[in-house]
Amino acid sequence: MTAPLLAVTDLQSGYGDSQVLFGVTLQVHQGEVVSLLGRNGMGKTTTISTIMGIVRARAGEVAIAGETVTALPTFRIAHRGIGLVPEGRQIFPNLTVSENLIAMAANRTGRPQPWTLPRVLDLFPALNARLHSPGSLLSGGEQQMLAIGRALMTNPKLLILDEATEGLAPLIREDIWRVLERLRAAGQSIIVVDKNIDALTRIATRHYILEKGRIVWTGTSAELRGNPDLQHRYIGV
Repeated sequence: MTAPLLAVTDLQSGYGDSQVLFGVTLQVHQGEVVSLLGRNGMGKTTTISTIMGIVRARAGEVAIAGETVTALPTFRIAHRGIGLVPEGRQIFPNLTVSENLIAMAANRTGRPQPWTLPRVLDLFPALNARLHSPGSLLSGGEQQMLAIGRALMTNPKLLILDEATEGLAPLIREDIWRVLERLRAAGQSIIVVDKNIDALTRIATRHYILEKGRIVWTGTSAELRGNPDLQHRYIGV
């Protein structure tokens, strides 16, 4: 069988003397959309940061398309085809929209129809009018669009979004979900962290729930929708 695009096995990590992850295991296959769920502080961002090498793994393995990358620096992991849209967006505030996008342009994975500036602007028409505006002057929704577009300009095999719609106005949230649906239809593999169960069960194939640094449940959208007790126990406020 073909190796998963991403395979995380028994991953452990933390900060200083504090351990946050206690053996996280998950997989993403080519063309699959997977969600990572859980209340705040349960280890979702730490999981993503450890996959990316921003936080160093203490034990376990991260493999991309069968290649172990656990010990690689973050930029090497990104070069293997992982595009991150981080929590808080972290765009370059002093660069314009076009400069933010062009600065990330690369096609290291050899995508036959790579993401380009015109393609990103077609995906996010709202950025057209802001093309020469510095990132610091964008609204939160525009910054999130730019952060997603910037990640796409690296032509990733796997796109990871940490808190995809947090703090955004309802209309902008729907725009982001529609974009993710378009990307899924085009075969883009995605990991998405968010709290919107209705939207996530609409676009994701499978779901993982984190509780205190451990995966406590995994299943399909139908299984998650049909289990309100599970949602209340691990996700609800």
